[in-house]
Amino acid sequence: MPKLDERLKAVAVQIRSRVHADIGSDHGHLLKALLTSGRIERGIAIEVNQCPFENSRSTLSGLAADVRLADGLEGLSPGEADSLSICGMGGELMTRILETYPGRVPPDVVLQPNRRPDAVRRWALQSGFHLVEEQLVVGRLRYVVMRFRLDRSTAESANDPAYDAVDREAALLFGPLLIKRWETRFREILVEEYQYLMRLDQRTDDSAQRLKALSKLLDRNGRP
Repeated sequence: MPKLDERLKAVAVQIRSRVHADIGSDHGHLLKALLTSGRIERGIAIEVNQCPFENSRSTLSGLAADVRLADGLEGLSPGEADSLSICGMGGELMTRILETYPGRVPPDVVLQPNRRPDAVRRWALQSGFHLVEEQLVVGRLRYVVMRFRLDRSTAESANDPAYDAVDREAALLFGPLLIKRWETRFREILVEEYQYLMRLDQRTDDSAQRLKALSKLLDRNGRP
């Protein structure tokens, strides 16, 4: 993908649809890569701030893309897009955007939170979106890229098969598909966090919760 770092490349390969909307488009490079590579036919960039709005408009000039100045899904009509991405925000902000206009969320959603991915996973479970792919991107920082698809077959949103045979609390914190694959780098990252948390003299409720989940997870899957 042109002009994309590893994080956005991981996002881009999860997207293939007719019309794709990107919220918080920043520089517009993700949509440009998707359009020029033929992964989408039309793009919609939505940005709440003037400067990145202008950046996206410049980047996407001459391409099949609309650039809109709006606050999240306020800038998208129901049914207008087939897929949606939000990248580079905290999980809490992402869920606020998604929950403000639930009827405007397309059936295919790719999310890359900078923090609190568990908030995104909880939103998906409560909203009937099933986790279909989950990827860990490790570079200078660590990111999780998640793709969700709306399950129209059942009103029981908590019945996401991604969570089958996995401890629910650990899966929400660290990712059910990542846990099931249990790749070496993922395990090493969990061990690093476990060792860090064990060294803390004082722990918050959140860190204590993570330590407890990590301990159970490592005991169950085997420590290195």
